[in-house]
Amino acid sequence: MRNLKDKLAWITGAGTGIGEGSAKALARHGMRVVLSGRRREMLEAVAEGIEGDVVVEPLDVADRDAVNDVASRVLAQHGPIDTLVLSAGINVKKRNWHNVSLDDWDNVIRIDLDGAFYCAKAVLPSMIDNGGGLIVNISSWAGRQVSIVTGPAYTAAKHAMNAMNESLNMEAGLYGVRACAICPGEVATPILDNRPIPVSDEDRAQMVQSDDCGDVVAFIAQLPEHVCINELTISPTWNRGYVAQAQRMLQSTEEPQKV
Repeated sequence: MRNLKDKLAWITGAGTGIGEGSAKALARHGMRVVLSGRRREMLEAVAEGIEGDVVVEPLDVADRDAVNDVASRVLAQHGPIDTLVLSAGINVKKRNWHNVSLDDWDNVIRIDLDGAFYCAKAVLPSMIDNGGGLIVNISSWAGRQVSIVTGPAYTAAKHAMNAMNESLNMEAGLYGVRACAICPGEVATPILDNRPIPVSDEDRAQMVQSDDCGDVVAFIAQLPEHVCINELTISPTWNRGYVAQAQRMLQSTEEPQKV
């Protein structure tokens, strides 16, 4: 396993959820971390809970010029980026074909897909020059399975992210750069607040937690440089989709057979 001490990680979407969990986990393993997100106050709150070398760099990943500015500043001031975690993402409440607006479609695609591309594109040349690096794309179960629950914009963005991730491995692997698309099932993060049907506290407690995903990111970062986990799915043991199917199956088998 690699020693991560003093290596640099840049995390987007670091103010909440999986980005926050990833930043904390990587810092616990000795990495210097740069936290980016749209809300400075949330980034600073996360930074206060991290021991070690932490820098706050507010950023809207949908702004490609701002992405290039922040990436250039991070590289110039803090040195090579060993691990890039692309966790910035949104979804909207009115998300299905009958009610999603064109503006909301654009916002989801700009942040969830374009933002990840802009950041990876900005950092990739330096990783190639340095002989390697790790890019972690925080995708989704929706990047593997089409679902009405997540809506067409989020589903399309995450499917595209998975394809983009593998294209990184295909083109940059020979330079020592590896990319992993992590595809979580339901995770108890603030993005659930935009679900059309509210998620209960009881259900949230049984979901994968942000810190769980952070531990997975740290595990991937520690793997030897010759090892690439192209895609990884993590889901709750108590998977609501599976539970509903299992309950329907049990009900059907328990019904008396007609003679």
